[in-house]
Amino acid sequence: MIQFLSKMKHKLLLLVSCMLFSALWLKGQTLINKINIKLQNQPISELVKQVESQSHYHLYYDESHFSAFTISMDIKGGTVQEVMDKAFMGTDFKFAIFGKSVFITKSVDIVTTLPALVGGDPKDLKLILGTDLSTPSLPNPVAAKVKSLALNEVVITGAKSTNVTGTQMGVEKLDIKTIKQVPTVFGEVDVLRVILTLPGVKSVGESSVGFNVRGGSTDQNLILFDEATIYNPTHFFGFFSAFSPDIIQDIKLFKNSIPAKYGGRLSSVLEMNVREGNKKQFEGTAGIGLLTSRLNIEGPIFKDKTSFIIGGRTTYANWITKLLPKNSAYRRAEASFYDLNVAISHQQNESNSFYITGYLSNDRSSLATDTTFQYSNRNLSLRWKHIFNEKFYSQISTGLDEYNYDNFSNYQEETDYRLTFSIKQTRFKTHFNYAPNRRMNIEFGTNTILYHNKPGSLRPYNEKSFVVADLLPKEQGIENAVFAEQSYELTPAITLNTGLRYSLFTNLGPSTQRIYADNLSKSDANIESTQEYGSGKAFNTYHGPEYRLGATFLLNENLSIKASYNTQRQYIHMMSNTTSMSPTDIWKLSDLNIAPQTGEQFSLGIYKNLKSNSIEASIEGYYKNINNFLDYKSGAKLILNHKLEQDVLPTRGKAYGIEFLLKKSVGQLNGWFSYTYSRIMLKTEDIQGSNSINQGKFYPANYDKPHDATLIGNYRFSQRFSVSLNVTYSTGRPITLPVGKYFSNGGQRLLYSERNQYRIPDYFRSDISLNILGNHKIKQLTHNSWTIGVYNLTNRKNAFSTFFVSENRVINGYQLSIFGTAIPFVNYNIRFK
Repeated sequence: MIQFLSKMKHKLLLLVSCMLFSALWLKGQTLINKINIKLQNQPISELVKQVESQSHYHLYYDESHFSAFTISMDIKGGTVQEVMDKAFMGTDFKFAIFGKSVFITKSVDIVTTLPALVGGDPKDLKLILGTDLSTPSLPNPVAAKVKSLALNEVVITGAKSTNVTGTQMGVEKLDIKTIKQVPTVFGEVDVLRVILTLPGVKSVGESSVGFNVRGGSTDQNLILFDEATIYNPTHFFGFFSAFSPDIIQDIKLFKNSIPAKYGGRLSSVLEMNVREGNKKQFEGTAGIGLLTSRLNIEGPIFKDKTSFIIGGRTTYANWITKLLPKNSAYRRAEASFYDLNVAISHQQNESNSFYITGYLSNDRSSLATDTTFQYSNRNLSLRWKHIFNEKFYSQISTGLDEYNYDNFSNYQEETDYRLTFSIKQTRFKTHFNYAPNRRMNIEFGTNTILYHNKPGSLRPYNEKSFVVADLLPKEQGIENAVFAEQSYELTPAITLNTGLRYSLFTNLGPSTQRIYADNLSKSDANIESTQEYGSGKAFNTYHGPEYRLGATFLLNENLSIKASYNTQRQYIHMMSNTTSMSPTDIWKLSDLNIAPQTGEQFSLGIYKNLKSNSIEASIEGYYKNINNFLDYKSGAKLILNHKLEQDVLPTRGKAYGIEFLLKKSVGQLNGWFSYTYSRIMLKTEDIQGSNSINQGKFYPANYDKPHDATLIGNYRFSQRFSVSLNVTYSTGRPITLPVGKYFSNGGQRLLYSERNQYRIPDYFRSDISLNILGNHKIKQLTHNSWTIGVYNLTNRKNAFSTFFVSENRVINGYQLSIFGTAIPFVNYNIRFK
């Protein structure tokens, strides 16, 4: 028996040894990912993208340390360790590899504490940068007790941050992880509503995700989805954003210091970047909510070379209207929408990469009226990125963008109608980047957009309808631009940014233009003649320079002052008779009688980082001039107006404000607090003054909201449980109210105040959500999470608008609240491989 046990003991030891050796061998094979990297004058983000796409490693770094850093290297079949060694050889950057994570910092050692079990007792082991931390040597590995240990947090800090050292100011960047933490209505992850929590960004009301930036109107924002222009970024009249969060990598909002490569809008550029699909394996995500569901799938087409990512989202919200009382008018309301995203990326070789992105959104909704609203975005983008050498690369892109609506009424045959609008644009862009040395970076290129605009048509819905057809003539125009921009580190403490964009817009026929008498208001009585232009005939060119100037003065490693000045030109205008974006808005090209909008902005800011760069603080002030903004005469007709220039007034605007932001990005408690004081005042410039608004005096715009404050807080109790809070306050927006009554023709009439002299009540709302992650087991088919919360926690009835109705010859006023009660929500999310 003893001999038998002895033999079994030796066999067991042999078996354990073999298993242990096999496990160590497999681990070693897993850790040693052979990857190919070829970079020529590329930013750190490109290195990260290639390493993560070819391995299971994730790289963590502070982007601010690499603002002027580029990498040139060519390595084949190397390990992650070898790639990192070569990338940072001869620099003051250091890295550490721990498990499947790579931590990179500048000039500062990562010092953390990990339990090393020696003789069965925990003991601290300091880890040194530049070594592989996944297999630290133990002083005495014999008899070590194996336990599951969690590394809760590693904070990487550096001497500088982009918040302090970057030349750009008025730029906000959010990754998708941060966006998903912010509670929103119905629990839907909403990119645009998170934008509204940033300083200097406002909205006219609760149901609108059209946003106003530093006194600009909603049409003065250029919204780019992987370089495609999105004209209507909303679903269901603004209740939902039109972008699925699972396909977006990050977003960047330029409120000032807009790069010279962007143009065509006065106030801001919202840049949304689409993720590349996984080139190693297939995986996906899904989400199920009370009103919408989404599905996203990605994976390799050709492993390590070509990948795809496809995502879709749809709604089934009609069930909620069926719960309303039977006598409710909104019981018949319907809401239906979907959006689809497709992205394909292909790396032909080390010097050439190709990208295709497609986007489609569609809405069909009715609010228990006789009108059904249908609108759609369609976008296609193609990009080619070419690396010439280690200092020079280019990106060439082209694409098609279209927005249209097709609204109709089919309740009464005699009055049924169909109202349509569409705008299409074909674009081509070249962008070159040249970095002769590490202190200088130069960008230059060209941009061309060809517009095809159908301003509107009204047709009978059926043969029995008495509606008379009305068709506005088509518009065409071409916008060209050349640009160049340079960033130069003059001294270690002073960095300058200078840029010039020269844009040119030309109208194209066919077109009929009215010629009005000089120095007189535009009216039928003042038309001197008309001018006809044939198809494709060029006429009426507008052009001018757009300047970009910026400077950063570094006072110390954690404190700087920045100043900037920029000008913009906008050749396209949105006409709307509502305070928020709606599916009846139209876009109008500049022509002989409607000049392009122009603007200039001065900004000055102070930037400070605290507690080892874990807290960012900034104060920015700005002053903006706006020219040729279009406001409307009282009683103006905007839809199907053949002489629109007679109902609009060229308007001058002045906007000014100060913005404060305090942001903590790391730790168990993170989030930000923003406060903005701002004003936007308008003044019409009617030549004769007879149609001037408020007697030609300055008046607040519809979206003027002086005070705006937002608190976003996230607290992580553990790796699985966290809570998020959103509290927001703003001044009520301006409105025009009746100030008196009089009788005429046997009925009561109203006498109104001057435009926008009163305000709706101030806005306040708080939201809360609990985020619950499933277990963190690696080897399982799906990983799930829950989001549970309440929107409008305090049950406040915030006013969206006020309106007045004549009832039994008496005028009664009412207040409309979009969400007049607390709204609970729950979402279930799945990630699968």
